[in-house]
Amino acid sequence: MTRGRGPYGADPDAAVFVISVAAELSGLHPQTLRTYERLGLITPGRTGGGGRRYSQRDIELLRVISELTSSGIGIEGVRRILDLENRVTALAQRNEELQAELEATRDALRQALVQRRTDPRGAAPTNRLPVLRGPDPGSSLVVWRRQR
Repeated sequence: MTRGRGPYGADPDAAVFVISVAAELSGLHPQTLRTYERLGLITPGRTGGGGRRYSQRDIELLRVISELTSSGIGIEGVRRILDLENRVTALAQRNEELQAELEATRDALRQALVQRRTDPRGAAPTNRLPVLRGPDPGSSLVVWRRQR
């Protein structure tokens, strides 16, 4: 499932559909939606009075669950498939973050090398590298360099 806006520019995570509409849109019985919620396959939003509200993303998930179960996959298999899909999505996002961080680090190192080569003061090159931050605040990355 993709991030962004749904049809008509609506937020796909906005919980707006009551259970009867969600059941109709997903092609499932309302009791099936309650069962899937009880089993932890879906977590609809709640109103102040406790009524369920489903988002467009929830409807898409219900359709996926319906397709998987109608192809003969049991509930535990569906749960495992959804878990693995979520992990793949999270890993892909983390991979993108790491690639962006790597590219930023490479750019910083390139800039440091250019600055070092073009130092107008004619001073001897220093061994200063840009400060690199780790993924957690307060963590750091140490870069070791051999002396020539």
